[in-house]
Amino acid sequence: MRSLYHYRDLIVYLVARDLKVRYRRSFLGILWTMLQPLLTMGVLYMVFSAFFHTTFDLYGYQVYALAGILFWNFFQQSIVASMNSLRGNAAILRKLPVPTAVFPTATVISGIVNLLLALVPLVLIMLLSGHPLTSALLFLPVAILLAGLFTLGAGLALSPLSVFFSDVTELVSVGLTLLMYLTPIFYPMAIVPEKVRWAVHYNPVRSILEVFRDPIYFGKVPPLQHVAVALGVALVALALGAAVFRRSSDRIPFYV
Repeated sequence: MRSLYHYRDLIVYLVARDLKVRYRRSFLGILWTMLQPLLTMGVLYMVFSAFFHTTFDLYGYQVYALAGILFWNFFQQSIVASMNSLRGNAAILRKLPVPTAVFPTATVISGIVNLLLALVPLVLIMLLSGHPLTSALLFLPVAILLAGLFTLGAGLALSPLSVFFSDVTELVSVGLTLLMYLTPIFYPMAIVPEKVRWAVHYNPVRSILEVFRDPIYFGKVPPLQHVAVALGVALVALALGAAVFRRSSDRIPFYV
């Protein structure tokens, strides 16, 4: 942590560079951060309301689904970008004695910036649909911090593996797809069959997602027990990721 703080200017530069590169050749630029989850939410709304005729209450489903999509986009994109960050900055790693953890850290911070921008259309949807905007939204910075710590831990654990074994990136992409369906992003827990509900209940990503979505959809601060579980999950993930990354960091410059 001390070394990361020492190189904070480099982290800020990497975050700014990542945001510029991501939208450099896009006509709509940074607006895609807002439009992509909106379009995905629209597709999900049409599927669930018109084709599947699901039995759960669709009141406020736009807000429910969009909150889940924003969280998942941040988590998935940050994980994949973290795994590519070391190879993508190989030139810097070979020439400068900088901590390798700088790169996945900058990637996750960049993802948080995109998440904050994507919250703008969510607030507009809440206003247009009459969904209440409560004071519980003030808890969102805490929820985003927990999501960032959890994602950083996962990114630190996986990024060295993607350098040593190139197939890891593809395997993780498949695993993230499976994990997406095990996380109640666009469906409520109520429709999950009882015999497989345990797999969703004990999914650590679900605990982080619920703390993020409760202030938005339910308009309430998550129960202290849920926050404690999410905090524990985030800190364990961060500790494990940091331990794995630290053991591998000395070898990374020789493989990128």
